[in-house]
Amino acid sequence: MKNMAKSEFLAEAKARGFVFQCTDEEALDAACAAGSIAGYAGFDLTAESLHVGHMIPIMLLRLFQKHGHRPVALMGGGTTRIGDPSFREEARQLLSDEQIAKNLIGIRANIEAFISFGDGPNDAVLVNNADWLDRLSYIELLREVGVHFSVNRMLSFDSVRSRLEREQGLTFLEFNYSILQSYDFRALSRQYGVVLQMGGSDQWGNIVSGVDLVRRTDQKGVFGLTTPLITTASGAKMGKSAAGAVWLSAEKLSPYHYWQFWRNTEDADVGRFLKLFTDLPLDEIARLEALGGAELNGAKVILATEATALAHGRAAAADAAATAHKIFSQGGVAEGLPRVEIPAAEFGAGLAAFALFARAGLAASNGEARRLIRGGGARLNDEVVGDEAQVIAPAAEMKLSAGKKHHVLVKLT
Repeated sequence: MKNMAKSEFLAEAKARGFVFQCTDEEALDAACAAGSIAGYAGFDLTAESLHVGHMIPIMLLRLFQKHGHRPVALMGGGTTRIGDPSFREEARQLLSDEQIAKNLIGIRANIEAFISFGDGPNDAVLVNNADWLDRLSYIELLREVGVHFSVNRMLSFDSVRSRLEREQGLTFLEFNYSILQSYDFRALSRQYGVVLQMGGSDQWGNIVSGVDLVRRTDQKGVFGLTTPLITTASGAKMGKSAAGAVWLSAEKLSPYHYWQFWRNTEDADVGRFLKLFTDLPLDEIARLEALGGAELNGAKVILATEATALAHGRAAAADAAATAHKIFSQGGVAEGLPRVEIPAAEFGAGLAAFALFARAGLAASNGEARRLIRGGGARLNDEVVGDEAQVIAPAAEMKLSAGKKHHVLVKLT
């Protein structure tokens, strides 16, 4: 892949590390340089919120809009009813239509924090593929679209082959996902003039199929661009923390804990994550990633604050940073700590320590809470909890800590 790009979008996307594969980079570069184009990324509605693992396509849409192009955020109201099988060990749990509709509301709010929607020429558009997929007749789909798909080729996709090699095979329901994603690309091309689909590297086969479908049926050249799989320097998958998923919704994860996730970035990842997850200029990022020792912690604070400001607003990011400073520099309890309210009736005469830490969200399960306590990482009001079965007596307010960086205030109501 060539290093230089003529268009501002593609040049910055490559410089920041967003580009992994492109169906025709030179032609896409020329199209972006010639004027504003429309491009989309899709989000299936599998939960009430997106998490940090979804941030790469969101930030790419943001960059796309920054350079004068029109982002289209596709909500997978239709495809969520099937479930994307790409590189999954087993089929997704099928959701009800009511849950999918509820998830759409939360995910739309997540995306609206990062890109601007409206009626302007490069304002973002939000669409739901249920609008066209729910109306499809099966025979029509087979005759008009299915005829353009080779089963041999579909079986060659890494995402499909990896499932076929596992004990739980690929259902025919899931096998249709690639066809429907390709249909989405054509529908968006026809209705909104979309010429670019962006997605993770696991979507390469589906994206190429969509490019091919538009070419075959509409004689139109469109493009696909994938982003690399993002892992931490230690190999962990983005989007997870010790206490579970790093959600973008404040209702599922407080801005303080979101800030702390980024503050805990490994040293080797600071520069890369500043490029991918903030709007800071590249020359400033180069200065920050060159820092070493204690100064690198200052770069991590900047990363945490800038990333949190994008998701939750500048005020929430400043509050999270101030809370962390008060806890770690001055000791004691900060009013800005996340609060977990537990009804007094639920608490009763007391809760086992492991149950309380799990209930407070400092561990993803009772078993993980037990391991936290056994490892000496659990504290109650800054005192180490030594016994996982210790009964914690009720108190109006309690500070719980998991390690040095995860804290909540538990209030009985």
